[in-house]
Amino acid sequence: MIRRLLRLIPPGTIAVGAGLGLLGLASYVHLAVAGHSLTGADYNSLSVLWSIVFTLGIGVFMPIEQEVARVVAARHSQGLTPGPVLARGVTVAAAMLAVLVLAITAGRHLIADKLFHGDATMVTVLVGALAAMAVAYATRGVLSGLQLFPWYGTQLGIDGGLRIVMVALLGLAGVTSPVWYGVVLVAAPLVSVLLTLPPVLRAIGGGAPVAWAALLRGLGLLTASSLLSQVVVNVGVINLQLLAPSDTAAAGALLSALVLVRIPLFVFGSMQASLLPGLATTATTGDQAGFHSLLRRALGIVTALGLTGAVGAVLLGPWLVGVLFDAPGVLGRGDFAWLAAATLAYLWAMVLGQALLALDRHRAQALAWTVGVAALIIVTLLPAPVILRVELAYTIGSVIVAATMAVLLRGGVRRPTTPTRPLTDAVTPAVSGGIR
Repeated sequence: MIRRLLRLIPPGTIAVGAGLGLLGLASYVHLAVAGHSLTGADYNSLSVLWSIVFTLGIGVFMPIEQEVARVVAARHSQGLTPGPVLARGVTVAAAMLAVLVLAITAGRHLIADKLFHGDATMVTVLVGALAAMAVAYATRGVLSGLQLFPWYGTQLGIDGGLRIVMVALLGLAGVTSPVWYGVVLVAAPLVSVLLTLPPVLRAIGGGAPVAWAALLRGLGLLTASSLLSQVVVNVGVINLQLLAPSDTAAAGALLSALVLVRIPLFVFGSMQASLLPGLATTATTGDQAGFHSLLRRALGIVTALGLTGAVGAVLLGPWLVGVLFDAPGVLGRGDFAWLAAATLAYLWAMVLGQALLALDRHRAQALAWTVGVAALIIVTLLPAPVILRVELAYTIGSVIVAATMAVLLRGGVRRPTTPTRPLTDAVTPAVSGGIR
């Protein structure tokens, strides 16, 4: 019976799931130790750093991983080596990193004053963390494309394990500087890449260069959707710091609450790798009933996840953030209710977005996220208590995204399309919400 169930699981799910589990646990340990070790103002700075790193890191560099994985997988099926793909992927990642570094460097003093209480060292850590994520995502694309999922999971696991060990040592040593807790986001990914580099180096090989079009064809829309989705889920902490800079507890308390209510997002990551291939298969074969059935089941699962998480968050959230993260009691059950509702809507958007991708409607997905971010900005600027504005912006922005995707899907599901590229090759293990 167990063997039969294991055959139903997509290849690599267990290995990658184990790595993601350890990496997810590391996020909670990291913030918990920091919350108990830092002052409210310093934890605020770390929370803002965390939000920027994962907004830009996941938003900009995960699409590179996905595109590298897609092209590597296609070449691998033809007996071709991944070296030229990795070279192109690293070049693209380096170019995007250079743009980010130039922008951050140009606004270094402003960023330090507005977001990090004048600490310019945190800006340096920000640059280092983004560089580490660029390297990690580029190499993970090769591992995923070659279906070296045990190595992929190992890289995630090493990253997570090192974070746990490093923050534990910082806590035991009584370190009270947010800089060192930020440095963990630089060191752990880089070491994990170095320790899992051998299979990448062995597989690289030579071969003719890959045409830029093969890698860049869908990267623009994919990056736009990825970055906007991370803005919706992460920008609240940054906005809170900008709107209420004198409140030294609010941003840290909000991040602590968010990592609790987003647990369902992390669980969704384990099913995401199999959802898109299933939807794409039914769409391309004209199985409308199968497409709708799979989409309804996925929406039902995430709804159950979201509601279960919401009940736990509303009942226990205010107490848990104090116990786990030493967060001040500035958020009540009503705040957790808004954040949980936003997370549920965000889960719907993630599922519906996969459906749009399965129909090869990348522009529609990007449009939905654009509309959602526009709604988020409008709500954030409304006259209301700052924390409530940020919570409502996250909720309404997520609802608008999900609703827009649902409307766009109504016009596209009836006519199954043939994707212009193999979507099953484009799937790479992922988790959203800034937990990685």
